[in-house]
Amino acid sequence: MIVCVKSCGINGLDGFIVDTEADIRKGFPSFEIVGLPDSSVREAKERVKSAAANSELSFPNNKAIVINLAPSGLKKAGPSYDLPIALGVLSGSFKLNRGIFETTVFTGELSLDGSVRRVDGILPMVLHAKAEGFHNFVVPYDNRNEAALVKGIDIIPVRNLKECCGYINGTYPIAPYKTSPESLKSASAYENLDYKDVKGQENVKRAMLIAAAGMHNIIMTGPPGSGKTMMAKRLPTILPDMTFDESIEVTKIYSVAGLIKDKSALITARPFRSPHHTISNAAMVGGGRIPRPGEVSLSHNGVLFLDEFPEFSRDVLEELRQPLEDSEITISRVNGTMTYPANLMLVGAMNPCPCGYYGYSDRCSCSQNQIIRYRNKISGPLLDRIDIQVEASGVDYNRLSDIKPSESSESLKEKVAAAQKIQAERYKDEGFRFNSQLTASKTDKYCLLGDKERQLLRGAFEKLSLSARSYHKILKIARTIADLEGRENISLSNLAEALSLRNSDRSRD
Repeated sequence: MIVCVKSCGINGLDGFIVDTEADIRKGFPSFEIVGLPDSSVREAKERVKSAAANSELSFPNNKAIVINLAPSGLKKAGPSYDLPIALGVLSGSFKLNRGIFETTVFTGELSLDGSVRRVDGILPMVLHAKAEGFHNFVVPYDNRNEAALVKGIDIIPVRNLKECCGYINGTYPIAPYKTSPESLKSASAYENLDYKDVKGQENVKRAMLIAAAGMHNIIMTGPPGSGKTMMAKRLPTILPDMTFDESIEVTKIYSVAGLIKDKSALITARPFRSPHHTISNAAMVGGGRIPRPGEVSLSHNGVLFLDEFPEFSRDVLEELRQPLEDSEITISRVNGTMTYPANLMLVGAMNPCPCGYYGYSDRCSCSQNQIIRYRNKISGPLLDRIDIQVEASGVDYNRLSDIKPSESSESLKEKVAAAQKIQAERYKDEGFRFNSQLTASKTDKYCLLGDKERQLLRGAFEKLSLSARSYHKILKIARTIADLEGRENISLSNLAEALSLRNSDRSRD
């Protein structure tokens, strides 16, 4: 007798339907799982046996059992196949209504006592099941809020194996779980952060405003204690709220990474990730034996902040070049190739030298060779990809002691929203939304210059020996500054300010 129970697996950020086929027949007692299972899937047979016994369900111990997870060409990983495997096996000795298996997908990890534990990746699984036309999806009770974000498919939360069998046979009816995205919104992680707390550093705050308006990458250079980290942590407070579609994109990534908390299943606050400089390549861009999203993908639609920028491994920093250019990261492993989104704002902070005081205080004790080696940890090609490069000098006593608050995050957020609204309207037919995403050809189309502006840029290009990438970066920044001012065309002052925000280009002179 063969029974097929539908389940779902994860490949990258996408789900795929798995046919859990159970063949139960007379023969030498055995329990085999085939279909490219990893060790956690192979161990399911022990969990299934104990869960059935402790749920007072009859397990066919005297039969030859073979479980096939199809399609066999895709690797099956994780404990989410426990529940469908158990249902397939129990169908041989416990009468279950098999008609429900044709329209329902099952997933869940089993505890030895028969309870059903939460699993990672529920959101992309349910999205795929809905796209494939399934009517119901049985999920662990603790995954109910995340699964219910998907409309158009009934979510059936179960607490244990016996309860699930009762639902299948109609002896334990379970109503589809309903919720609303509004009820799942969590409190903002940035509610106590505000730019009005930042004293001085008006040039850096202006650069932050421009970066946020056009979603440009930015790096700050300055001595310790100048407020670089303080300003970076407040950047999400001036970014517009995520749309529902953006929230779903981010939630999918966090779901696969196992970072979803059930009470706040929908991620509504823009991500802010700040990894330590000892991070590995795989943790930064994603990877592992079974590839998982890294920090660049966990920062999707948000901010990736790298404090002490030159202290990161050079190999790790060089890995950022492709995602910064393409807004996605492709990971190739023996088990397959996966692409994760990485549309993020990179924010870096660094000191001017190892001790931190070169050019700002006579306290600097670094030799010229030490300073050169320190700065050379960041390659030219990577620095060229960072749109805005600004200096954060020390703040004097008078500014620090001034009790008058600076411009608030709320005010800055309104300016950013207005500029991004202009960009959204301008690029509505282009397939992108922000000035930072302009290609070379689109830059020529949307960043037109007058005669005086072209003359200024020509002089800067020749004097500073700008690269083609720097040339286009300057035009994109100028376009964003013009949008903040509500200008249709880029003015001379817009272009001059954009040039002032490329410190690495000026330092070549």
